[in-house]
Amino acid sequence: MRPSEQLKQTNIENWSKVIGHSFCTELSNNSLDLDKMRLYLGQDYTFIDNFVRLASCAIQYAPSLADRLPLAHFLGNIAGPENTYFQRSFETLEVPKSEQENPTILKPTSDFQALMLKAINSGEYANMIAVLCVAEWIYLSWAKPLVDCVESLPFYFGEWITLHSGEYFESVVEHLRTQLDTAFNNANKAEQEIIKEYFNQAVVLEKQFFDVCYKN
Repeated sequence: MRPSEQLKQTNIENWSKVIGHSFCTELSNNSLDLDKMRLYLGQDYTFIDNFVRLASCAIQYAPSLADRLPLAHFLGNIAGPENTYFQRSFETLEVPKSEQENPTILKPTSDFQALMLKAINSGEYANMIAVLCVAEWIYLSWAKPLVDCVESLPFYFGEWITLHSGEYFESVVEHLRTQLDTAFNNANKAEQEIIKEYFNQAVVLEKQFFDVCYKN
């Protein structure tokens, strides 16, 4: 079994709770309360700055050009289509500027921000990739089964699914998984335990993030 799959299976309970989360289910059938979506988008948009920093740092620390290029291409998508999606959704859903630019940060959001910065400051490529891998792979896991719902949804629901599914996004996740597999296999036991901690914490925080956005 691939190391990335082993790490996922170690966290399968929380992983499965994200995939089957009421937030995702209701988003896919157009019944999600729009106030929950406004809150979610405002919180999620705060990740972009540190996500760009984390991805940029991973590009810097990647072993080779072949390892860097897919990450660099994906970073362009975050800065382009995904950022544009947020702006269009904020406008359509009439999210106040204060909630776009300076929302009250919820604890799971703050904790995930701290995890990204911790990975950056560790200076270890494996730790950076572990966090990036969870962030994208868990989204693919919940979005991929929902692609058939997209055409019947308003864009602020449907495009959030399509941004995290499809052939290109699957290739991004596969690249991250391959990078994580290689880094984990090349690490000693102490380093592997640290990688596990980053992966585990990222999964827990993803679940907590969906919980808090749905319950508030």
